[in-house]
Amino acid sequence: MGEVVEESNNITLLRVEMESPAAEDPEMVVSAPPMQLQDNSPYLSGKPLLLVEHPDVTKRRGGTHSLTPFFTPLGSPIRRAIQMTKFDPQDAWLPITESRNGNAFYAAFHTLCSGIGIQALVLPVSFTILGWTWGVICLTIAFVWQMYTLWLLVKLHDSPETGVRYSRYLHICQATFGNKLGKLMVLFPIMYLSGGTCVALIIMGGSTLKLFFQIICGHGCNAKPLTTVEWYLVFTCAAVLLSQLPNLNSIAGVSLIGAATAIGYCTIMWLVAVTEGRLEGVSYDPVRPVENVALIFGVLNALGIIAFAFRGHNLILEIQRGESSVFNHSIVFISLAIGGYWAYGQKIPENGGMLTAIYSYHGRDTSQFVLALTSLLVIINSVSSFQIYGMPMFDDMESKYTKRKNKPCPWWLRALFRTMFGYGCFFVAVAIPFLGSFAGLTGGVAVPVTFAYPCFLWLKIKKPKKYSMMWVLNWVLGASGMVLSVVLIAAGVYVVIDTGIKVSFFKP
Repeated sequence: MGEVVEESNNITLLRVEMESPAAEDPEMVVSAPPMQLQDNSPYLSGKPLLLVEHPDVTKRRGGTHSLTPFFTPLGSPIRRAIQMTKFDPQDAWLPITESRNGNAFYAAFHTLCSGIGIQALVLPVSFTILGWTWGVICLTIAFVWQMYTLWLLVKLHDSPETGVRYSRYLHICQATFGNKLGKLMVLFPIMYLSGGTCVALIIMGGSTLKLFFQIICGHGCNAKPLTTVEWYLVFTCAAVLLSQLPNLNSIAGVSLIGAATAIGYCTIMWLVAVTEGRLEGVSYDPVRPVENVALIFGVLNALGIIAFAFRGHNLILEIQRGESSVFNHSIVFISLAIGGYWAYGQKIPENGGMLTAIYSYHGRDTSQFVLALTSLLVIINSVSSFQIYGMPMFDDMESKYTKRKNKPCPWWLRALFRTMFGYGCFFVAVAIPFLGSFAGLTGGVAVPVTFAYPCFLWLKIKKPKKYSMMWVLNWVLGASGMVLSVVLIAAGVYVVIDTGIKVSFFKP
């Protein structure tokens, strides 16, 4: 249909043959950036930005082809067929957008691996405060709410209104609310969620490694076990080594293994809890502290745990798909929460949740192979999830270098960044070993990212008609999410202070 006829000033011209009886000149010149004419370009979306020069203009200029673009009218078939998308040239140098060879399967692997994890293990703890009725109601509301905001983010990924493809949560907020306000709103929650989750994964993974060794070694083992800090270090070394994979698509296989192991250990725990039956003397009456303040903050902290379970929207634009995968892992959450609370009731441990309950109540009457397999699956999933949640941090660190130097980050500096981040998380894990109490606080920080900001983004970008259903719905959900975030953070801080007084720092 066409051929390359000239290249000048970073503009490549294509000659497009068009059959039109009304036109004397059958040729039309179409211009596009060279990167969008290459099949192997990481920016190729199948809908490149094309600028069309009208044939009448060429004819008046004596047949010479000017490089000045002429945009076709709004009614042009070419304009209607093209979705105009702008790309940041530096995306080709950063790990999240470096490779554009991903597909729906990769997205599903990433979503399941990051969505099902340690947050599912502590979800039944929220029922000890809320009880059956309010626990199920709050869990259902959170599920529907986060599915709706997920749908909003997916629709805003490629925005016809702005003509921009957003591949990062931070970027869409900066473009919508302004650079300073966008950073103020989103930067800390996203980095806190990524870094805080990685620290929690080190604590969970290291502690489970220690437990796995004890199961394998047996009661009569004479081998000298490692300390808890040393197990943390072993886990961190494995996570840092795996983090050297260059970009998001390169860890698709890791995410597949992580997703499979997450589903595996959640299924085993649910089966053990249900088949073994309810514990003797189990009670489902909600815990009622003597002081009203403690009761209020306890309820809010339980809501924060539920919000923490559904966090992960900060990764949706990076992964770019995943509605069905999020629905699937949400079903896993609900099943594990209901099954775990049914089996253990108020006796479910606050620290460790389902994992601790399995070993505490069924350690003797359950096969050691099942216990060891469960521990191994938790370890593998924790290492795999570390890569997903660390990726936004890797991307942010490398972007600072590429913007300043205007060139890709060298391999040795990339390795240094990721090593520093991994061992920085290890230091925090050793310094704050009671991070399990941060679940409610983390949930409070995650609330705006998951439940509020997508609604405000939709209002700002899509501009629905005032007082329409979408306008009212997004305003109500967005405002409710912000209020909920404030009270959950306050409750999380209260619980952390109450727990931190009893636990010493640097003593995991």
